[in-house]
Amino acid sequence: MGAAILQPSTADDLRDAKRALRAVARERRRAAASAGALAAAGAVCDRFCAAIPVPAGTAVSAYWPLAEELDVRALLAALDSAGAIVALPVIAGRDQALAFRRWRPGLALVGAVFGTYEPPRDAPAVVPSIVIVPLLAFDRVGHRLGYGAGFYDRTLRELRAQPSGARVLAVGVGFAAQEVAHVPHGLGDERLDWIVTEQAARRVE
Repeated sequence: MGAAILQPSTADDLRDAKRALRAVARERRRAAASAGALAAAGAVCDRFCAAIPVPAGTAVSAYWPLAEELDVRALLAALDSAGAIVALPVIAGRDQALAFRRWRPGLALVGAVFGTYEPPRDAPAVVPSIVIVPLLAFDRVGHRLGYGAGFYDRTLRELRAQPSGARVLAVGVGFAAQEVAHVPHGLGDERLDWIVTEQAARRVE
């Protein structure tokens, strides 16, 4: 049997463990992006579309890629072409859940905080039932390491608390090299339902 993985025992320990993993995860993601970002983006689009049913009219949120994040723009276009209602996140404020606005190919985005881009204010609001989530690291049981602001955890918690929330799927998207043996996590960290990389699309059990 392998050695047991110990969870951080205090909030300070958890914060420190996540901070340490982020430093390593950023380097791993940077290396993976440098090695084959374009090919990975195409493979992720293909694997996502083949594995995850998205009927026409389904509201799907994604993200506009920054830095070494896996580029999901081909996936956005494919989902839009298939009839999905595609949205991008909008940061409403610190310690708040994300909002979402409709995206269509050719839409002019506006600059926002943290160097992100989002649809303009007059774009229709969307409540997604599938949330495509960027990440720094993930493990096989669906724990995700983000950037530390907690936006996606708060958002998924609110969406899943709604009457129809049990059907909300969180899909983590990244490079296969971002997988780690264990992501430190606390009670407030929402798990992923799917993980899609250039190598595989896997439902988390």
